[in-house]
Amino acid sequence: MKLVSFRVGGEGRIGILRGDRVFDLSKADPGLPRCLRGLLEMGAEGLRRAALAAEGELEALALDQVELLPPVPKPEKIICVGLNYADHAAESGMRPPREPVIFNKLPTTLRGSGDPIVLPELSQEVDYEAELVVVIGIGGRAVPRDKALAHVAGYMCGNDVSARDWQKGKPGGQWLLGKSFDSFAPTGPALVTSDEVGDPGKLRIQCRLNHRLVQDSCTDQLIFPVAELIAYVSRVATLTPGDLIFTGTPPGVGMARTPPLYLHPGDLVEVEIERVGLLRNRVAGPPLASVE
Repeated sequence: MKLVSFRVGGEGRIGILRGDRVFDLSKADPGLPRCLRGLLEMGAEGLRRAALAAEGELEALALDQVELLPPVPKPEKIICVGLNYADHAAESGMRPPREPVIFNKLPTTLRGSGDPIVLPELSQEVDYEAELVVVIGIGGRAVPRDKALAHVAGYMCGNDVSARDWQKGKPGGQWLLGKSFDSFAPTGPALVTSDEVGDPGKLRIQCRLNHRLVQDSCTDQLIFPVAELIAYVSRVATLTPGDLIFTGTPPGVGMARTPPLYLHPGDLVEVEIERVGLLRNRVAGPPLASVE
């Protein structure tokens, strides 16, 4: 299944994406939660009921009738992995790590497919990073590597947008802040369940900037594959349903080019992953100041 979170008429719902239509699961089974994290917290029963509802009569909505949200709008954790492709580590001037390099993003970074990536006034070096994102379905601590993939609900396309002048230019480096400006974690358009994706280590991953191919690799190049990442992180932090793991980006990022290739207002960034989908986001200029 391709599960989506969407808003229509100001109301958040969950549904199934088929082609250019969204089918409303919330109406097919009123007992289902209206958020995808809630569905995942139901475990296998939640996915079973969603699949059962998908076989019945569903209300179809055209994509242009709905606002796609991040598939998991409010995860408890957004975990990221740095330097997880050897050739990306090399282009970054770093040695391949002996253990996973873990950091995180703040929840306010999340955006859906079609939402703008908003350039902050505080950075002039905003970069793209195409990534496979893992969505945890079954929580756990100290998950054995050989059982780790059973804890995965599915996968999404993601873009680990990064302000390089913060990540690398600030004293001591500011990985958290450089990766956590609002809108710096587009994901989607859907959570594709594990059964449809198959082996997460055999997926072609690409990024296009204004239709120009800038990243092109395969997840078989991951230094630390998905199962190892889950096992490693869960030794420290208990994983919960809906947690996201950004698994790292392949080579071709803007900062490694001569001259550097950073994002500008009006740019179109597309992340496409085999059997997972196509994530599209336009780039917008700095926002006006607001008070909440």
